[in-house]
Amino acid sequence: MFVKKIIISCVVIFNASLSAESLDPIKLLSEFVGVDTINPPGNESRAVDFYAKIFEEEGIEYFTAESAPGRGNIWARIKGGTKPALILLQHTDVVPASKDYWDTDPMIAEIKDGYLYGRGVIDMKGTGISHLVSFIRLHRENKKLNRDLVFLATADEEAGGLYGAGWMIENYPEVFKGAGYLINEGGSGLNIDNETVFSIEVTQKVPVWLRLIANDEPGHGSSPRATSSVSRIVHALNLIRENPFPARIIPAVDTYFKSLSLNMTGENAQAFADIKTAIKQDNFLAKLQELSPSYHALTRDTCSLTMLKGSQKINVVPPVAEAEVDCRMLPDRTSDEFIQDFKDLVEPAGVQVELVLAFAPAVSSTESELFQHIQSMTTSLHPGSRVAPAVSTGFTDSHFTRELGIDSYGFNPIIFDPNDFSGVHGNNERVNVSNYLEGTEDLHQIVRQFVLD
Repeated sequence: MFVKKIIISCVVIFNASLSAESLDPIKLLSEFVGVDTINPPGNESRAVDFYAKIFEEEGIEYFTAESAPGRGNIWARIKGGTKPALILLQHTDVVPASKDYWDTDPMIAEIKDGYLYGRGVIDMKGTGISHLVSFIRLHRENKKLNRDLVFLATADEEAGGLYGAGWMIENYPEVFKGAGYLINEGGSGLNIDNETVFSIEVTQKVPVWLRLIANDEPGHGSSPRATSSVSRIVHALNLIRENPFPARIIPAVDTYFKSLSLNMTGENAQAFADIKTAIKQDNFLAKLQELSPSYHALTRDTCSLTMLKGSQKINVVPPVAEAEVDCRMLPDRTSDEFIQDFKDLVEPAGVQVELVLAFAPAVSSTESELFQHIQSMTTSLHPGSRVAPAVSTGFTDSHFTRELGIDSYGFNPIIFDPNDFSGVHGNNERVNVSNYLEGTEDLHQIVRQFVLD
């Protein structure tokens, strides 16, 4: 439910300016890591204050709005010509982190062995600072743009975006009016077999989060009945675990695997080149899941068993038990169709199925002006590299803007080692300092050429 109370401000200050040194991306990112926006509860208004101070020093007009107390959003616009506007979208919330499991304090940025450690340096405060640096540099240039450029930092993406991007679309549609393109998180560069491959996220698996509820006779743990609320939940979860949804390859996934295969060596090269055939081979999907759970997740609808709730006491059989399941659906059908398949699967367990959250599927075109521009610029900046349209297994706020008809792409040209991603939503989140600086500069060149040419 959207919160009705709105706090909005507009600030214009024209006399101060940050020094060039203060635009050091590593310094800014290190400061931003220390702004606690862990969600829950979010407190993204702290990030708004961080950005607002910078905009004030730069003399940039900005606006802020809270969807709920402490759940702040901020945006700014550089006016330009009549071409469809480009939005630089970021979310400012981060997932929780426990320093008991980190080599550093996750809320204090620290450089070790050429890497910057800290919660959010990849997801997605790092990208947010890259957006900020490019936006400020273009503001300082004061050149005539061919289109509006919008900086937008929102709350709550890590919990679904209903207090952030979704709320902004509902309450401030003017921010998105005239926009044709958007750059968000979701794609980057990867070193694969000594080749650099840049992925541009064009669509994503659709989250369909479901709650299972079982009701049965309560009683004493010493006298088990034939069925109980807990046994029904366990039965339903076993049905989900033991009956994976059939594999299928949608066009965007087929294109992605083909691109990955181009310079591959080894047993998977042929399989990736013809993934539609490979998924029919014995044991291929099991081996693929062992190799890469992310690649495997692109081949089918999936459900992860994540939350359980039963009795509050070991010797009490509860009247009600619940589980929540994180399902992700390939974006080639409606969520209603998937939910019906899910209900049919768990029907023998005698549980109720409730929808927690679901989004609409949408795909951004690889033929658009922005996609073609990113592809051209990236291959020019990194000769010998390749660009591949990608499907994300996770969701981002891009699904909101794709529903508006805005071609939205997940892309930041930082080059990662595949092992670097283990810290995203995990422990020891880190980004290579030199790669981050290069990626920030590359992103600026891509944005600059798009809004100036």
